[in-house]
Amino acid sequence: MAQHDQKIENISPEMFKVVGVRESEAEQLSKKQVSFWREVFYRFSRNKLALVGLILLVFIGGMAIFVPMFSQFSYEQNVGLYNSAPSAAHWFGTDDLARDMFVRVWEGARISLFIGLTAAVIDLIIGVLWGSIAGLSGGRIDNIMMRIADVLTAVPYLLVVIILLVVMEPGLVPMIIALSITGWVNMARIVRGEVLSIKNQEYVLAARTLGANQWHLIKRHLIPNAMGAILVTMTLTIPSAIFTESFLSYLGLGVQAPTASWGTMASEGNKALTSAPWRLLFPALFISLTIFAFNAVGDGLRDALDPKLRK
Repeated sequence: MAQHDQKIENISPEMFKVVGVRESEAEQLSKKQVSFWREVFYRFSRNKLALVGLILLVFIGGMAIFVPMFSQFSYEQNVGLYNSAPSAAHWFGTDDLARDMFVRVWEGARISLFIGLTAAVIDLIIGVLWGSIAGLSGGRIDNIMMRIADVLTAVPYLLVVIILLVVMEPGLVPMIIALSITGWVNMARIVRGEVLSIKNQEYVLAARTLGANQWHLIKRHLIPNAMGAILVTMTLTIPSAIFTESFLSYLGLGVQAPTASWGTMASEGNKALTSAPWRLLFPALFISLTIFAFNAVGDGLRDALDPKLRK
């Protein structure tokens, strides 16, 4: 008995090791957990190329909003200097009608960005609804809806847009309508694929068991959980719409003079390429920068939202 008591006295706390995690450490670890969107923001902020693209978009958007508002010249005003080279008074020079190119470039940014964003929003609404309904319904309804989408994609996108613009006559609203006729199909396909992978999850089945209707499932469960793919697709749709508008305006099928867009300015500048190259240089430069910025942001979002890259 005495030996047993002596052995107990020789036992010290240093002889024991904690297996697992202490309670205090567990509390500290739980405090370090972050939400999904906070982690997405963190991953996006570490992508330098995506940040450069975002800064470019903020800069271009801000200049498009404020320069035409506060400039001493208007985009239609004759300043008395024909085909003048860039100078301190006219940073981007003037055109053959003596209009300030700096103001016209940022007025053109308004038109091009408005067309791109509007067409992308319309594609978003139609594509998300079409893809969600098709994916959730399944069976015959899904088959019919996706065959309609196949028929629309069978005809080349640019050909459809050109035919519609010829029929409706060129202009701002016809351009947006033409870009949106078949532009939503890609969004619908992506959303349908996301819905097919989500709709058999336990929480969706539980909501159905509790009596949730189709619209409730789309609004509360399917769209929020497919938001990553939707955002990336929309971000990549905008530069495509801007490029198509610029190309068609360059051909004379888009926005008509005297309204300025980057495409119409590039078309006008091409005629004076040898005598006044700045008239083509600046619209083409900002078309390229804008498309690069949207693609960089879209790639950054895709990487940030990819669950395979999450730790």
